Amino acid sequence: MTTRRKLLLAAALTPIAGAAFARDSITEAGALRILNPWTRAAGQGMQGGGFLVIRNTGATPDRLVSASSPAAGRMELHTHIRDGDVMRMRPVNDIPIPANAEVSLQPGGLHLMLIGLTAPMNAGQSIPVTLRFERAGDVTVQLAVQAAGVRQPAHRH
Repeated sequence: MTTRRKLLLAAALTPIAGAAFARDSITEAGALRILNPWTRAAGQGMQGGGFLVIRNTGATPDRLVSASSPAAGRMELHTHIRDGDVMRMRPVNDIPIPANAEVSLQPGGLHLMLIGLTAPMNAGQSIPVTLRFERAGDVTVQLAVQAAGVRQPAHRH
């Protein structure tokens, strides 16, 4: 196959690969809805961030108390804080999920931290993560791996 044909084929398939990120991803656990979980590509041994939206449709608050994944040596719940002119990441003990509210885990704010990746996370893959809630219990979601450096998922609710 010529280089030109390879380039044309790659260009034709690009929208198909992108479609995997454009579809909505919702996982339900009782009154909780976990929407559009995603992460960025990163190398083995590195760190990664997990991002998603947690919507509590119920009248009772909940808390995200931990997360785990076979893709990382360990996971932490993190936030960003301003330290003078510098933004720094810091672990938090839990993330409150108020009743009838929505909490966004996103770049530059609250997020999941995957520490010591056990293998590379490549764009197009999905990474299993188990979220542990105080009331809803364990909920497993798939983080859609997007290109390194993106600031938001390809599609948002």
